Amino acid sequence: MSDPTASWDSTLGLLTRAKAGDSQALDDLAARYIPLLTRWARGRLPPGARDLADTSDLVQETLVQVFKKIEGFEYRGAGAFQAYLRQAVMNRIRNELRRAGRQPPREELDEKQADERPSPLEDAIGSEKVEQYEAALQRLSPKERELIIARVELGLTYAEIAEALNMPSADAARMAVARALVRLAEEMRGGESPAR
Repeated sequence: MSDPTASWDSTLGLLTRAKAGDSQALDDLAARYIPLLTRWARGRLPPGARDLADTSDLVQETLVQVFKKIEGFEYRGAGAFQAYLRQAVMNRIRNELRRAGRQPPREELDEKQADERPSPLEDAIGSEKVEQYEAALQRLSPKERELIIARVELGLTYAEIAEALNMPSADAARMAVARALVRLAEEMRGGESPAR
């Protein structure tokens, strides 16, 4: 049986061990990132594709592919591996959506049923907001990005954020997240500072 504290090793330590062929390190990395990435991916999939099992399978299959090539990953600081994994999952989601888009399911139309889906205009407005958010997020510092992703997209508590990002307390994490959200709002408004 493995040491229960091994899963709390630093990401760099786990990556180093995984590159050396340590299968327990790969298991620890998977245990650490699968739940976070599954929650994150579920928010990225369209409403009709948000089946928990499918999302979990997609994330696990993506991690298997990433782990096959783990020796090629270059560690570039805190949060780099998580960002790398998020990008791999996002690429997989895009591939799945493209594949599904090529062969739409056949359905009988019920002329009495109203179409409750958003209009193309509503879809465009929603897409623009997501794109605006993603672009603003990229203009933030890496630390601000990690804080926002951890709280908003992954739904971590302030205590979990403090632990994950080596902060002194949950209150310190809460204040840092609040500052990062203010910066995000400024970037989404085009860099304007709020009126005081």
